[in-house]
Amino acid sequence: MPFQKIHADRLSDAVVKQFELLILRGILRPGERLPAEREMADRMGVSRPSLRDAIAQLQEAGLLTPKASSGIFVADVLGSAFSDPLIDLFSRHDEALFDYLTFRRDLEGMAAARAARLGTDTDLKVISAIYDQMKQAHDDRDAEAEAALDANFHMSIVEAAHNVVMLHMMRSMFGMLKAGVFYNRQVMFKTHTTRQSLLAQHKAILDAILTRDPDAARKAVEDHLSFVEACMHDDRQVQQNETVAKMRLEHETGRDV
Repeated sequence: MPFQKIHADRLSDAVVKQFELLILRGILRPGERLPAEREMADRMGVSRPSLRDAIAQLQEAGLLTPKASSGIFVADVLGSAFSDPLIDLFSRHDEALFDYLTFRRDLEGMAAARAARLGTDTDLKVISAIYDQMKQAHDDRDAEAEAALDANFHMSIVEAAHNVVMLHMMRSMFGMLKAGVFYNRQVMFKTHTTRQSLLAQHKAILDAILTRDPDAARKAVEDHLSFVEACMHDDRQVQQNETVAKMRLEHETGRDV
């Protein structure tokens, strides 16, 4: 775990600050279970009473939450970014889907440009590693794993941009994406041709970031999400066409379809 030795007059305050920074920077993630109390105290070089005091402060602040018989977890603070009624409203209207894609295109284009310019060598290794896993899932024809790694790939770029506001906003957005609020990601993997195109687009994003070309990285992301948007438009059109076709068939045969 990413804890460091503590040196301060009031140790519990220093522990609180370290936890706050780890959560702010996205190193400790929502829903993540903390290690055992003894392990954390040893890693930080503080007494267990000081650690307990800090954890109590963090629980009161809503950043940590206890679960009976399970331990202490990082609070799912991102869940409050959008109210449940608003999330439910998003899920019922295509307007929200396409506005979401526009939002992602703008913000992720900026993130990719920042990652190319400001990302560390280690950041770029993380992005490359996730792409390699995604390619393996593609080769294995594991569409479910490929879709999950697709989301992780995009989040790794946002993390490499090193902007904490952007990071938490996008984590919230991707949480809804993974929950299927905006669209079923399997729609994007219906055909081998589409899956191959998506993989190639991710490779273009990766290459632009690895060569540290901010303009090319931004354009690669924008091209990719424009392709996604076009696919979603086509899927919606096919659904509408099928409805009309069924009405025609019902009319011609006199039977419900």
